[in-house]
Amino acid sequence: MDFNELQRRALRIHDLYDELNLRERGRVWTREEFMLGFVGDVGDLAKIVMAQEGARDMPGGRAALEHELADCLWSVLILAHRYNVDLDAAFLRTMDKLDQSINARGSRDAGTE
Repeated sequence: MDFNELQRRALRIHDLYDELNLRERGRVWTREEFMLGFVGDVGDLAKIVMAQEGARDMPGGRAALEHELADCLWSVLILAHRYNVDLDAAFLRTMDKLDQSINARGSRDAGTE
């Protein structure tokens, strides 16, 4: 599955949540509520990673880790959509900048040896 397919699938689930929330609560989530949901997912991910590393007990194992990573990815895709961010382009720009920065630092550090 490519990035555009991931985005389309995430938006389909987003739309289903909107329909569900309209029926059950009479409104859809705001951008802030999506962000708070993401923070909750990241907290759950942190607990699962701690369990994976033996720092705490938590059921679910690898399946729980995969689920939470997917939840976090969904949240990032939806937040990008809700804030009109071209995440594909932003990701590539950011990786290019990091690549340049790391390479420049490596070259600079190699010159001091």
